[in-house]
Amino acid sequence: MPADPDQPALRSVELTERRADIAGRHVTYLDTGGPGPVLLALHGHFGRGRIYAPLARALAGRYRVIAPDQRSHGRSDRAGTFSPEAYADDAVALLDVLGIRSAAVLGHSMGGAVAFVLAARAPERVGALLVADMTVLNQEPEAHPVLDCSSWPRRSPTREALGAAIEAHGIPDAGYFLQSAAQFEDGWGLLFETGDMMASQRAFAGDLSAHWRASGQPALLLRAEHSFMLSAHMARRMVAERPRTELVTFPGCGHWLYEDDPEGFAREVGGFLDRMPC
Repeated sequence: MPADPDQPALRSVELTERRADIAGRHVTYLDTGGPGPVLLALHGHFGRGRIYAPLARALAGRYRVIAPDQRSHGRSDRAGTFSPEAYADDAVALLDVLGIRSAAVLGHSMGGAVAFVLAARAPERVGALLVADMTVLNQEPEAHPVLDCSSWPRRSPTREALGAAIEAHGIPDAGYFLQSAAQFEDGWGLLFETGDMMASQRAFAGDLSAHWRASGQPALLLRAEHSFMLSAHMARRMVAERPRTELVTFPGCGHWLYEDDPEGFAREVGGFLDRMPC
């Protein structure tokens, strides 16, 4: 097991890292605990559950935030398939293991697609839907569905060297990806296999509109002004095509809007959840 130098940071935000068994695989998830209504928070490609630590801190005492490392990400076990439906079924299985009948579901990027597929596939399990910067038309030219990570380094001597090597492949800032960095016996590497990420990204490419339109829960669509994933035109179309959907745009923010404006992100998420019936 690789060392995890960021583990003390989890304790500082009162998150507990736990493991659950789902269909013969170990799934790692962060959990604020407590009796409050549940928010299941799903990360995007290359991410892990801990990206939601600032949101969990902001919602502490109001909502129980559960943020899993999804299949083949973070410290969860690898899986052989990567369809949106498979990811959604994992989320249902985790809720089952935890004895949670229904939750609000938030997803960023790929996690947003998992969230609206889950809302359509198991509507009784999703009380409210929150989608952060994800399009339903995940194909060129509307979006760039596949980031080619196939030649990224497997190991580097230091965390800094790993980040520099990723940036050398045309990534302006490797900070998001380095949240999945860990020290192994043979150097620093990422907590995912690049082949898995290529396969998963391809599995989500295409027109996902039917999934989006197939559910009716109250929904909040959160868009970054400078998004490369969700255009303003597409965001308006998504709102028009799905009743009970609100749109909030975050001025000055890029795709990782929860990092660019953590206070505003928490305010919009918390405010929306506060308006939902218990």
